[in-house]
Amino acid sequence: FPLKQTLKTPDLTQLSQTKSHLKVKFDPNFSKNPDRNPTMTYNALKAVSLTHVRYQRGDQLGHFLAWVSLVPVFISLGGFVSHFIFRRELQSMFFALGLVISQFINEFIKKSVQQARPETCALLEMCDSHGWPSSHSQYMFFFAVYFTLLTCKGIGGIWNVRTKWAALFLPWSLAVLTMYSRVYLGYHTVAQVLAGASLGILLGGLWFWVVNSMIFCYFPLIEESPLGRFFYVKDTSHISDVLKFEYDNARAARNTMAARKAMASKSS
Repeated sequence: FPLKQTLKTPDLTQLSQTKSHLKVKFDPNFSKNPDRNPTMTYNALKAVSLTHVRYQRGDQLGHFLAWVSLVPVFISLGGFVSHFIFRRELQSMFFALGLVISQFINEFIKKSVQQARPETCALLEMCDSHGWPSSHSQYMFFFAVYFTLLTCKGIGGIWNVRTKWAALFLPWSLAVLTMYSRVYLGYHTVAQVLAGASLGILLGGLWFWVVNSMIFCYFPLIEESPLGRFFYVKDTSHISDVLKFEYDNARAARNTMAARKAMASKSS
């Protein structure tokens, strides 16, 4: 049946400043008498800000930077999730784990320091969250540092010498653009994004050292564990050129199958 509601419209200035929770009051006799209207009072609304990015209408640069600001989401959901499904690489798993740990550290620091966002947070409906350090900047610079160290060390063997430096340009350019977008769109101050970038660089380098100096020796044990064998978890960091290795093995397997089929057809 159609539900009629009487809403008490909140004052917009109070909506951007208050941190109180949403309060909803229902008539306890409403279920017995559906003709009576429930009264709902909204003191503040909080949105899930995972993909909620605002920009000025008509601002083409702002529109572009709003999409750039979503790069961490694309990397997490489109990059690491799909990579785990199709590749099952231990290096990538620990790469993603480091990014998750970095975000937990960011949230802990934000709640400890409690530095407010710039005044534009009222227009962006983000005044109920803290701004120092920027989690977007921290995420992207962690990603850029870890990716750079993986590539320079030759782990995975994806890039040859000619394409290595071209491959390194992309994550760093995205990191700088993401950092700039957070200031341009009004979500952070310059100091907040610089703090996030610095912390991301520090944590990215530290986590790379932890994984490849302390955890790497346990990779064979993880591969041979029941869970590792069940999920086909593997480590290919010891292979100099993974793409060529997989290409050659795929062709060899196809030729072997073709030869077996030919022999079976002759024998029949």
